[in-house]
Amino acid sequence: MAVPSAETQILRLYIAGQTPRSIKAFANLKKICEDHLIGKYQIEVIDLIQNPQLAAGDQILAVPTLVRRLPEPVRRIIGDLSHTDRVLVGLDIRPAS
Repeated sequence: MAVPSAETQILRLYIAGQTPRSIKAFANLKKICEDHLIGKYQIEVIDLIQNPQLAAGDQILAVPTLVRRLPEPVRRIIGDLSHTDRVLVGLDIRPAS
């Protein structure tokens, strides 16, 4: 895995199995990253059905939840990420022009 640069977004997507909502959240996140963060992101998908103990570290109360670990401050977005504008604001990403 490449070492992230200072401008790389480190994103964790917490899901609970391969539900339609989880699959949609991942697809939406991937599209947002490819459209607005080309080459400047890392996505880690954490399935809480397989690793429930990982929910405590990022204080996950609902799934799917996206957590931006870096750059700080840490940000959380709950839901399937279908509202692109809200996700961009939540992650503090400037939309591509």
